[in-house]
Amino acid sequence: MAIRLERCETTSKDRRIILVTLCLGVFMVQVDTSIVNLAAHAMGVALHAPLTALQWIVDGYNLTYAALLLSGGVLADLFGRRRMLILGTAIFTAGSLFCALAPSSAVLIAGRVMTGVGAALLLPSTLALIRVIWADAHERAHVIGIWAGINGAALAMGPPLGGFLIPIAGWRSIFALTIPLGLAVIRLGARVIPESSDPVGRHMDLRGQILAGLGLAGLATAVIESGVIAGLSAAVSGACFILFYFVERRAGEAAMVPLPLLRKPLFAAAVGVTAAMTFGMYGVLFLLPFVWLQSGTLNVSGAGVALVPMSLAFVALSHKSGAWSRRWGVRPMITGGMSLIGGGIAILALTQAGRPVWLAEIGLLFTGVGMALTTGPLLTVAVAAVDASRAGTASALVNTARMVGATLGVAVLGAIFATVPRGSGFTVAMGGGAIVVFTAVLLAARILR
Repeated sequence: MAIRLERCETTSKDRRIILVTLCLGVFMVQVDTSIVNLAAHAMGVALHAPLTALQWIVDGYNLTYAALLLSGGVLADLFGRRRMLILGTAIFTAGSLFCALAPSSAVLIAGRVMTGVGAALLLPSTLALIRVIWADAHERAHVIGIWAGINGAALAMGPPLGGFLIPIAGWRSIFALTIPLGLAVIRLGARVIPESSDPVGRHMDLRGQILAGLGLAGLATAVIESGVIAGLSAAVSGACFILFYFVERRAGEAAMVPLPLLRKPLFAAAVGVTAAMTFGMYGVLFLLPFVWLQSGTLNVSGAGVALVPMSLAFVALSHKSGAWSRRWGVRPMITGGMSLIGGGIAILALTQAGRPVWLAEIGLLFTGVGMALTTGPLLTVAVAAVDASRAGTASALVNTARMVGATLGVAVLGAIFATVPRGSGFTVAMGGGAIVVFTAVLLAARILR
């Protein structure tokens, strides 16, 4: 495989600075994801935004990120990983500025779409640069562990950080927070990161990208909106997905989503279970803080602290999932972890819009532990189900499924909450999330043998 490097040699000091730079980029993207849910109620009050607008503020980012993630990796290989890292960070930073200054919900949604574009270019480049710059396998594994740890740390820090910032500086401060981080990544990246690319055999599947993006956008619109708009969006989404299938089948090896991979039962099951997992989790992260703040059960600071147990459980246990999988097997880990997630969401369904808080905390703790047990084994199954040459594509598809599930979780469970009579909307939405997760448990138990 031909890899072009402008500067092959990097000193130990350079590599330390490079690692800090890449981790800053990952932290910026992940903390932005977890902190926004806590600000949804404050943004709705300040901008007089209905629930559908708040769903788009969250899903504008998730949807764009999911739709462009695969293409982001291809663009990095074609045109340079450092170049895409810097470009993605610049777009993300500009989008954060738009969000921080947004005078209306429409501008805020546009800013969130910009940050989603930036994240889709930035994140694949960080992992690709690690693979290129750290040649020693053991050293690279250590660096990837640090990279993954930053993901978890950012997830854990988002809610309490939002709970601290929003009462003091307002909801706009959560977007302003990422701007200096983005500028630091751009400056350090341009100074110390060597450029690399691998264009041989790589192609941009533009037709597939357009159809996939329109299909996902139409599906989300059909769920979030209502009336004629929802019907037309559903029709457009269905047509785009049908065309996408034929375009990808004709593209063969150059397809953005190689269809033969999805015909492998183990891989398809891993993708489906991953999407179901984030469907439930992101639906919880969107709705639970919203109902706490809407009802006055907790203030912003209290809601931020109340979300910590789920995040900390994930951070504390996720690194153990590999050893536990080797000891007990991936099937018990995935089915057991998904059962805990479904049970946690079911416990939330038993509460009265998140009350009593102690019962909701038990549900969150179950969900966090289940996420920790499930996430690593799912990626292991996906990568093991395909040839070694397709491991990168398999990993990217699983991450795309993760964001698609997150997008639909916010859209579908938010729509249920909005349409069911207010007194039982939260219960029915959480019940729906639990059903999706438990359905995935049955799928995993049947296929992952």
